Amino acid sequence: MGGRSLVSTVAAPAPSPSTELVILRELLAREPGFMSGAALAAKLGLSRVAVWQHMEKLRAQGFTFEAARARGYRIATRPAGLHVEFILAHLKGRARDFTITLLDEVDSTNDEAARQLAAGRPAPFVILARRQTRGRGRLGRAWHSEANGNLYASFAFRPALAPAGMPTFTLWMGVSVCELIANFCAVSPGIKWPNDLLFDGRKAGGMLTEARIDADQIRDLVFGLGLNLNSPAGAWPADLARRATSLAEQTAGPLDPNRFTAALIGRVLLAYTQFVDGDYRKTFADLWNRHDVLRGRPVTVLQADKRYTGTAAGVDDAGSLLVRPATGGRPLRFQAGEVTLEKSA
Repeated sequence: MGGRSLVSTVAAPAPSPSTELVILRELLAREPGFMSGAALAAKLGLSRVAVWQHMEKLRAQGFTFEAARARGYRIATRPAGLHVEFILAHLKGRARDFTITLLDEVDSTNDEAARQLAAGRPAPFVILARRQTRGRGRLGRAWHSEANGNLYASFAFRPALAPAGMPTFTLWMGVSVCELIANFCAVSPGIKWPNDLLFDGRKAGGMLTEARIDADQIRDLVFGLGLNLNSPAGAWPADLARRATSLAEQTAGPLDPNRFTAALIGRVLLAYTQFVDGDYRKTFADLWNRHDVLRGRPVTVLQADKRYTGTAAGVDDAGSLLVRPATGGRPLRFQAGEVTLEKSA
């Protein structure tokens, strides 16, 4: 079974979009207005009765439609959870060729993406899951991954890049996700080196980049993201209640998971292209400084049994954390380690 649930939904855009996808795209394009049944029928090359039958299929999947005499239809209610064709309907430009797999349950979206890359699936693609049974973060830590409206996603690529770029890739993707959240939600997320998304010290998401390396280049690359999207404030286990938050909690209302996921896909694809082309260097430093929650604050870095203390001073061009020692001297550089914030004196 490869770690996947017996009950799953797999979808990808075909050479010709499905009728339901075209209906959703057309109705979205006219929001908040209506589209007439005649215009929909003409667009699809179907009778109005056939169009109605396809809309009935969408109703069974959680959609409702408002009908107005002499005006047509518009979407009234959307599915509360992830819906592949509705995500695809929101995608624009080159992102429309992106392929999506949605699973009800999986061990880990990163592991599933790696399995599918190894099996020869064309990249790029994304694995989404409603629940993970073995979700994990950095250093193998478990990631709370229940089916509670959160987002568990892994993006798969074949970049043919040098392995030396891996640390910077994770940081670049992190600030790109922060920018998306800031623009989409009108809130101010921070990033804690190297991979945690925070609001006032509470964790809203984490990232995990994994790669398969052949000789001197990255063959397969998986960028995983766990994001607390719509968890209500009281839904966390006791050990996470003080340390976790969600975008819904920060914005004081639930987010549309399909519109957000489509925006995320567009942003990740753009950020990936900018990284591969080298264009990310133009804005990386500014974006990191904008979202960095460590800079200028006292920190401790743990590496195996060694502890280093000092003041965080940003990152260098290779993605290493810079820490100015309390005793003075040149900044220390860390490519790995566990960082904790210390109370200011």
